[in-house]
Amino acid sequence: MRKVAPPTEQEISEGPQAVSFQIANGNARQHCILQTDLPTKALAQKYLLTNWLAIEKMARAALATGNIEDGQIKLAMI
Repeated sequence: MRKVAPPTEQEISEGPQAVSFQIANGNARQHCILQTDLPTKALAQKYLLTNWLAIEKMARAALATGNIEDGQIKLAMI
């Protein structure tokens, strides 16, 4: 297993990272953003991929209830 590099000073100063992704919505795509408390984009992306099933389920539930802000589904880290 590859070790993740420690966050740089710039990444630490930027604060928590967000990762964007899309889910299918019929013939269209719905843009989603996952806000994490992780310091690097790489860690945030790894978190998204590791927890994809739960995150996709949350995004689809938000889509079904119409919980969309500015055309995006905004999720927080689980």
